[in-house]
Amino acid sequence: MKARSVRAMAAAVMAVVVVCLTSACGADGADAGKADVADKKPGASPTVANRPVSSTGKTLSEGELKKVALVSGDVPDFVAAPLEGGEETGKERAEQPECQALAAVINGAPEPAPTATVQRTLTDQSEGGTDGQTVVTEILTSYPKGAAVRVLRGVKDAIGACAGGFRTTTGDDASTYTEVKELTAPKAGQEALAYQVTGSFEGTKVPLVFQLVRTGSTVVILYTANFLDSETPEIPAEIATAQVAKLP
Repeated sequence: MKARSVRAMAAAVMAVVVVCLTSACGADGADAGKADVADKKPGASPTVANRPVSSTGKTLSEGELKKVALVSGDVPDFVAAPLEGGEETGKERAEQPECQALAAVINGAPEPAPTATVQRTLTDQSEGGTDGQTVVTEILTSYPKGAAVRVLRGVKDAIGACAGGFRTTTGDDASTYTEVKELTAPKAGQEALAYQVTGSFEGTKVPLVFQLVRTGSTVVILYTANFLDSETPEIPAEIATAQVAKLP
């Protein structure tokens, strides 16, 4: 199944990862804690690519990240564009400290904080005119030596610790995520993670899928959501592969 988003909402949703998550997207109270136990997995180490991936380990500046970010044509059928409103990030804080790494990625502001960030929106033009058009948000982040590893480690630990869901607050607003489950990681980079967080939009469960891929001191974050039904959306494997190929 292709990754899905409502075309009319795609720009707003992808412009800021948390547009509909920080207030209106909290799951209904009746659904809290009803995650499928069979899907819960303890935090496992990030997946290591099958083939060696070399890296200079250089901490890229914002300008350097822009040069290596995906552009139209890097992935067949996908058009890349700067993320509208990308400078704005969410402010969600997890009530459970062990889940804050997940909330930080939802905010579009992974922890620890990167030294440079560049965002792109990737849209599958072959699906133009359909409600199920694939739209993926890419967040490229650069870190001082050794810090990029901590990003994936923190998220990995949170996937296992928060499988049954978690709550976040933003000022007077609260959101509830009913489930966190690990997915098959892309075979790209020096290490990678993939997972789903289930939220809610206007009373409907909304699966959010994230991929984190590290090469050297750069972490690639890919995000998509399905607003049509409760099926897990997919991020085409070619996106992570193409992006990693451009990193030093």
